[in-house]
Amino acid sequence: MKSARYCVCLASVAACLLSFCGNLAAEQLPLKRAVELALSHSTALEASHFDEQRAFASYQESRNQYIPQLVVGSGLGKTYGYPLSLEGSAPSIINTTAQSAVINASLRDFVRAAHTDWQATTVQTKDQRAQVIQDTVLSYAELSKWEALMTHLNQDYEQALKMEQLVTQRIASGIDNPQARNQARLATARIFLHVSQAQGSIDVLKNRLSQLTGVAAAAIDTVPESIPVLPEIKTEDDLAAKAAQESPLIQIADIRASALAFRARGEHRALWPTVDFAAQYALLAKFNNYQDFFRTGSFQRHNATIGVAIRFPFLNPSQHARARAADAEAQHARKDVQATKNQVSEQTLKLQRAVDQLAAAQQVVDLEYQIAQSNLNTAQVRADAGSATFHDLNDARNQVSERYDALQDANFELQRARISLLRVTGEIESWVGVGK
Repeated sequence: MKSARYCVCLASVAACLLSFCGNLAAEQLPLKRAVELALSHSTALEASHFDEQRAFASYQESRNQYIPQLVVGSGLGKTYGYPLSLEGSAPSIINTTAQSAVINASLRDFVRAAHTDWQATTVQTKDQRAQVIQDTVLSYAELSKWEALMTHLNQDYEQALKMEQLVTQRIASGIDNPQARNQARLATARIFLHVSQAQGSIDVLKNRLSQLTGVAAAAIDTVPESIPVLPEIKTEDDLAAKAAQESPLIQIADIRASALAFRARGEHRALWPTVDFAAQYALLAKFNNYQDFFRTGSFQRHNATIGVAIRFPFLNPSQHARARAADAEAQHARKDVQATKNQVSEQTLKLQRAVDQLAAAQQVVDLEYQIAQSNLNTAQVRADAGSATFHDLNDARNQVSERYDALQDANFELQRARISLLRVTGEIESWVGVGK
């Protein structure tokens, strides 16, 4: 038994030394620095930037149709008899064409729709940025909670080992029955289980923060004091209305509805007349027999045409149907905007009320912890005076440990809900203190 107890103590000392060495190697990582690293390292945010670039390129693609598109080529070929066309153009040494839209109401609306889609991706990037901040803050806060709890659990574990030794001595002295040894070992095993669970949570959260920030998991050392104080939330505050104004989900839905409205109008205006600029230049060759089929002296090698192409769509049932489908899609998107507003308002109100409930629950758990601490102090005084048994003092200590664990969980759940509320109201970025 002594050798087993010696091994347990030796393992505990070794674990403490390893933890101490790990802390020496780790560099303190304040919350603001962790968020900045996560923003610069996030693959999701980088992908969102690429989506933004793609949308901007699509907008430029539509807008640049008003800029003449210049094509230079050649239609070289040997002619036998009359010079027939090659792909719609006369055989030529050099052929240059230019074309662009001049008056096109449909294209103008499609350009506006593409520009609106680009605006939606910028809002999506902003929302993704807020998501990265929230994930980093919650992981950081939870890791700080588990690290603080780990310190307390280690103290409880050391106390449980001492208590187990004391129970063994009392059994040897005939004060307690042998069943007390199993009870003491059970208490120690329970605390060791909590220690294992806490260490597992710490390892997982460090790995998650490592993936978010790019910092090695072993080098992450949180600074609980770097977490800013959360602003107070009053029950009478109309946070649902504020969230409706700031919510990226509503903004994205509204912007996309506007884009679909532009596209629907563009489909209707595709039936309007259009005017395009067109120009062409060709350098003709004599070996294509042009001079044999035109009057002598009328053939010239340099030829150019410039003008406009005017189109009047008169009958296009397919386009009419396409326009009606676009109208239905735009109306559906507008209804989605209202549905999104209702959803965000309801979720915000639920979250605000959840904060109130969690605050009340946290107060209850805090009072229970204070009462347990007071009972422990009373039991200690009575034990010193000889009016309380050893088991009464041990039970009081276990109650304090349980209430402390519950208090840490309640504090974090309240913190999580308040941080989530900051996210939906658009205040999380200013709360952390990172730049745009």
